[in-house]
Amino acid sequence: MTNLELAKTGYKKFSERDIKGVLAMFDPRMEWHECKGFPFIKGDGIFTGPEAVAKEVFSKIPENYENFNIEIDELLECGDRVVMAGHYTGTYKETGKKFKANAVHVWTVRNEKLTRFYQAVDTATIVNPVKAKAM
Repeated sequence: MTNLELAKTGYKKFSERDIKGVLAMFDPRMEWHECKGFPFIKGDGIFTGPEAVAKEVFSKIPENYENFNIEIDELLECGDRVVMAGHYTGTYKETGKKFKANAVHVWTVRNEKLTRFYQAVDTATIVNPVKAKAM
């Protein structure tokens, strides 16, 4: 399986809410970099290992958002990296407002396992979509 196919499989599993399937694709030492602008992220937003990602990131999504989805515009393979450019969509529960926020992911793949995740997201559009549009 190519790195691109691996990433596509991971996004498909995530869209199907198969979180256990996604976590099984991670290296045990997965290094996850979540944007600090998300309201549920404490500290530096860096988590190590599938269990930490499940607890500190994946479990927080349904607590904070309704109908959360990742819309992929581009998925590119660059050596041991896969880059996703797209959008997050859903409704932020605290405000009840729908959002569509720019998102970029950079995955590192080794031995057919996802070993590192880096994220850049327009969190202002999610937390306060009305104010972000006015900027």
